[in-house]
Amino acid sequence: MAAFCVALPAVAASLLLLLLVSWKRWRGARAKRHVLIVVLGDVGRSPRMQYHALSFVQSGFAVTLLGFCNSRPYEELLQNSRIQIVSLTELQKLPVGPYIFQYGLKVVFQSVHLLWKLICREPAAYIFLQNPPGLPAIAVCWFVGFLCGSKLIIDWHNYGYTIMGLVHGPSHCLVLLAKWYEKLCGRLSHLNLCVTNSMREDLAENWSIKAVTVYDKPASFFKETPLDLQHQLFMKLGCTYPAFKARLEPLDLATERSAFTERDAQSGVVTHLRGRPALLISSTSWTEDEDFSILLAALEKFEQLILDGESLPSLVCVITGKGPLKEYYCSLISQKRFQHIQVCTPWLEAEDYPLLLGSADLGVCLHKSSSGLDLPMKVVDMFGCCLPVCAVKFRSLQELVKHEENGLVFEDAEELAGQLQRCFSQSFLILLAN
Repeated sequence: MAAFCVALPAVAASLLLLLLVSWKRWRGARAKRHVLIVVLGDVGRSPRMQYHALSFVQSGFAVTLLGFCNSRPYEELLQNSRIQIVSLTELQKLPVGPYIFQYGLKVVFQSVHLLWKLICREPAAYIFLQNPPGLPAIAVCWFVGFLCGSKLIIDWHNYGYTIMGLVHGPSHCLVLLAKWYEKLCGRLSHLNLCVTNSMREDLAENWSIKAVTVYDKPASFFKETPLDLQHQLFMKLGCTYPAFKARLEPLDLATERSAFTERDAQSGVVTHLRGRPALLISSTSWTEDEDFSILLAALEKFEQLILDGESLPSLVCVITGKGPLKEYYCSLISQKRFQHIQVCTPWLEAEDYPLLLGSADLGVCLHKSSSGLDLPMKVVDMFGCCLPVCAVKFRSLQELVKHEENGLVFEDAEELAGQLQRCFSQSFLILLAN
């Protein structure tokens, strides 16, 4: 009798699970043109996954996109009736307990929460997962796919364990555990995409995972920004960020003037200001794989060149983005005493970012890749805007930026400073004067 009482809950749970599976499979027959896209991160800062969602819709699928909703996605997603965005809850860092305990609790919470959110959704033909972060998402998505008959597709942007290794070191127990998990669970997928040929080869050789390389391409809204839209953007940003405000007010108070442009009061024509500063832009997630001390040191060298009498323009350096190291670098920036350079660190609305890229004179990328195998999407966007690019060198960069062909590649602050001097030399000053 006691054994029967013990076994009864297990039997009941098994029957319940079988009923759940049968029910989900029955519903699955109604959802063959449905895709679940999972981002265990901020949807608004995951452009590649947003593009995937739009591509699936164009192919006739309905899409449910699950992720953190900390920043606004592209308007095209929000206005599409065939895309549903489901917000995941992000567990905030606990103020007490050792790090391993906090991380373990976060993994357990995310596992249960993601499992519940996926089970409650209409079943899909495919579960499309961004990795990283893949812990615990790969295992959870595979389990849901197993229950519902969905095929798991992993889009490998990088290796999650290498990102953890930047913080804790490559030999830390959590990093080694994450590597084992990622390698084991990554093989559970039905199809794999990746962002570079180098990563495809590494997945095949070291992980026994066959992947297809799908290079990033810029969305259609990444393009050169017309001068009148530049002026509107500069005037808008000038209300919040002094770097975009005019240095001198126009004599005609009806004339609109920013730091870079002005609109004639009578004709309404927008022109560049004579002698305007050059506009340099860099975007970042403010993480350990981007060393902005290189840019700051290069800016100091550039400033010294101006003080030494070189014919170079003053500079507005805009660094956009959010991330854990932003406060640290903003503190370093505040300690600089630039006379001819202004550094601004705004967080831009989704629709303003491509407009600013298309208005800039030069883009700088400091992404080095924790694995050396991914590529910076920000450079893809810059190329879409026809923006000249200087990028820091790492293993796979040559798949995107070829030195002296479609951009410039540097290794340290000295080289970057030389490239800034080259890009903003006398020829640039002549262009500003015309």
